[in-house]
Amino acid sequence: MRRTFQILLLSLLALTSMSVLAADPKKITKGQRKQLEEIQIKYDSTMRWGTVEDALPYLDPEKAKEHPLTDLELSRFEQVKISSYRAGENVPLPDGTIGRNAEVRVINLNTQSERTARVREIWRWDAEDKRWLQANGLPDLWQDR
Repeated sequence: MRRTFQILLLSLLALTSMSVLAADPKKITKGQRKQLEEIQIKYDSTMRWGTVEDALPYLDPEKAKEHPLTDLELSRFEQVKISSYRAGENVPLPDGTIGRNAEVRVINLNTQSERTARVREIWRWDAEDKRWLQANGLPDLWQDR
């Protein structure tokens, strides 16, 4: 029953996001939308199969300056393996950014226990470099459940 509700909710969110994207073509061009989809596929793959260092080029440098990653934070990522990274649909936000939620399954390499974390991504268009950047930083895989 819960799974059915989740599927219905995701379907509704997908339909809403597609209609919002189609209704306001001035905010995101067709080329930008295509580039966003391509970069998100690469980002998802990097999060699933790559290292934390591989994910750093996707992050917004402005956000990285505000909150630089410490050695402790980077070492925590070495203690886990992402076993699944499933992102939802893109949702345009009022400030022109794009949001999406992801479900991340994480295995602790020391205990071999797996858990699920929910991640909120914010994607920002960098007009100067003409590319999309993940503006929320690396996912918080140690959030309270």
